[in-house]
Amino acid sequence: MSTIRDDLKYTQDHEWISAEGNIGKIGVSDFAQESLGDVTFVELPEVGASFAKGDAFGVVESVKAASDLYLPVSGTVVEVNEALEDTPELINSSPYDDGWIVKIELEEPSQVDELLSPTAYKGLI
Repeated sequence: MSTIRDDLKYTQDHEWISAEGNIGKIGVSDFAQESLGDVTFVELPEVGASFAKGDAFGVVESVKAASDLYLPVSGTVVEVNEALEDTPELINSSPYDDGWIVKIELEEPSQVDELLSPTAYKGLI
């Protein structure tokens, strides 16, 4: 059974976000990394790039498939997890901690409230 953290919000595309103030940390859920299999490469966006809610902002490649990553909220990338360039398997081993993908400055923090609660996400998967 996949781990679903109660302190996060989720999307139907299996991304998660943790928001503190106007900064959101984003990654893929435990369910998503299990479905992908062994992650072999992560395409990260450029710091300073802006995206609208739902835009593809990167790609995760695994032994099974390549999957687009979709931003759960609108914002501007302020940091990328550079550790993923050399160690993409962090997404498998630590999807909620060491395997985070980007941090963004939230354009509209209220968009976080529109995402799936942990309970609703459990119902989805």
